[in-house]
Amino acid sequence: MTYIEAVDLRKTYTPKGAAPVHALDGLNLVVPQATVTALLGPNGAGKTTTIKVLTTLIRPDSGTATINGIDVTSSPERIRPMIGVSGQYAAVDENLTGFENLDMVGRLYHLSAKHSRERARELIRLFDLTEAQNRPVKGFSGGMRRRIDLAGALVMRPPVLFLDEPTTGLDPRSRIGMWDIITTLVGEGTTVLLTTQYLEEADQLADNISVIDDGTVIAEGTSDELKASIGGQRVEVSLVSLDDSAAAHEILTRFGSTEPAVSIDGRGLTVNAEDAPAALQLILTEFASRGIQLYDAGMRRPTLDDVFLKLTGHTASVDDADSAETDSSAQEPTLEQKEQKEQG
Repeated sequence: MTYIEAVDLRKTYTPKGAAPVHALDGLNLVVPQATVTALLGPNGAGKTTTIKVLTTLIRPDSGTATINGIDVTSSPERIRPMIGVSGQYAAVDENLTGFENLDMVGRLYHLSAKHSRERARELIRLFDLTEAQNRPVKGFSGGMRRRIDLAGALVMRPPVLFLDEPTTGLDPRSRIGMWDIITTLVGEGTTVLLTTQYLEEADQLADNISVIDDGTVIAEGTSDELKASIGGQRVEVSLVSLDDSAAAHEILTRFGSTEPAVSIDGRGLTVNAEDAPAALQLILTEFASRGIQLYDAGMRRPTLDDVFLKLTGHTASVDDADSAETDSSAQEPTLEQKEQKEQG
């Protein structure tokens, strides 16, 4: 069952003294219920703008977006109780304790004092923050701050959760812990849309992946489907001497199944091969006969990094610098600000 749907979304910003930025340029997206869909794309591709539209923070110039059949633009007051949002930066009060932050969120949602405290205690246990619950958040590590922020998004048990770069800056252990929590939530029926530049995160969590570039979806499918779309297995070799590069390239080219047949990264060479095990045996035999020495040789399947490189023209990277998308979005008043202005 489709739970989130975007059809032909368009959003253009015009920064002062600069050319228009087409943050969304006909974006289409479908997210089934109780699944994780990951949005992948380079900085400025439109990921954060997509999240802002779906969470009623900004209006698209055209197109439609619905959550459980409710239009996010015409009925934002019906959408907001249905969603939880955790942004790129933890939105917590550093002077309050972890427990007080969650209790405050509950009270802002008009829960009674009793129910708010009960829910805060539940989330403290879920996110393994019992020992730190009475400490001010300003003393929390980055991973603990992210957990408190995500817990705050879950106070009202929303059926839909939007996560914008949920694990940026976390250490590997904290990242894996966050993955476990997200997996548990989806198992209980939550629908999750997340943006990420950690490709292993999408590989681990996502039921479906949409790759965005220049404000539109350029590829979508499961992780395995996207990997299969760019070819079969790879044969990789690592040379002892760069002097053998030309000869190695000539040998590997004969076994390539796609163009360009061979990619080179220093002493490392990679070739796509239809039958990688057979190709590897023949390649090693030829290398040995010509005296080409190797540090290493082996086979591997395509990764999401390969998919990203093929589709966008460059590798994925985590960049803390503000993108044009983020800079431009900051100039756009939120939907709430517009409504307040109209009412005032």
